[in-house]
Amino acid sequence: MASKTGAPVVVGVDGSEISLHAVRTAAREAAYRHRPLRVVHAFIWPMMKVPLGPAPGAPTEGGLRNQAERCVAEAVTEAGKVAPEVPVTGAVVDGAATVVLLAEARDAALIVLGNRGLGGFAGLLLGSVAVQVSAHADSPVLVVRDESRADGPVVVGVDGSELSREAVGFAFEEAAWRGSELVAVHAWLYPTPVGPGDILPLVYDLDAFRDEEERTLAEAVAGWSERYPEVTVRQRLVRGSPARALVEESRTAQLLVVGARGRGALGGLLLGSVGHAVLHHAHSPLAIVRKVGTVTRS
Repeated sequence: MASKTGAPVVVGVDGSEISLHAVRTAAREAAYRHRPLRVVHAFIWPMMKVPLGPAPGAPTEGGLRNQAERCVAEAVTEAGKVAPEVPVTGAVVDGAATVVLLAEARDAALIVLGNRGLGGFAGLLLGSVAVQVSAHADSPVLVVRDESRADGPVVVGVDGSELSREAVGFAFEEAAWRGSELVAVHAWLYPTPVGPGDILPLVYDLDAFRDEEERTLAEAVAGWSERYPEVTVRQRLVRGSPARALVEESRTAQLLVVGARGRGALGGLLLGSVGHAVLHHAHSPLAIVRKVGTVTRS
């Protein structure tokens, strides 16, 4: 599964403190991946038909366009402090933030953004841009929060679906780059239909079902462990809500990784219920894998 050749890590900035935190995270991700970093500011004001330059009599460095350029320049400088070896470019792109970032995702190895920006209200758990980009982006999306840590494991949710397998590979790669332990979590409540039309038995052997869930977890990590022998893996089988288990694990994680949809998701949903829940409530940065073909190690 090869990723887009030469594709950059892209980070969205808006001048907020959380977006600068996203820049620092994106710079480290670009260094891990030996990728260039592209800093993007979505400039919506031309669509609003408002003056973009300085007001009459104001300093020449004033105006919305110059403010946007300064925002990008500050972010580029910040990235250079974190990863001076990474080539960094910046751009002010006309358009709404969600539209601009989704367009960038078509050619990106990874999109990084803060969970809230300047437009976020303090009482909201997550900004609308983060939700929309996570649900629709062609590349993996890494959502950064105020809370982050340099230690702790990479945690990945496992459910046996195709996107879950891809998320496991993404998590192994991240753990290898970071030199961290990987915790693979598989939570279950009851037998879950795997595909449309599946009929579940009214009576089932709970012990036999638990054994099957253990096999699902073991098989999910086995092949990747062979490709990443340097990564220490801990498997956790939890009987309970998958979303609750992953949110709890995220308290001590440096990164949580999930597939956008699992085996219980409806085909029309772009972001499954577990992905949606952890997007809003995880304590660590969260990577959401929505497409197959994101892992770079051959």
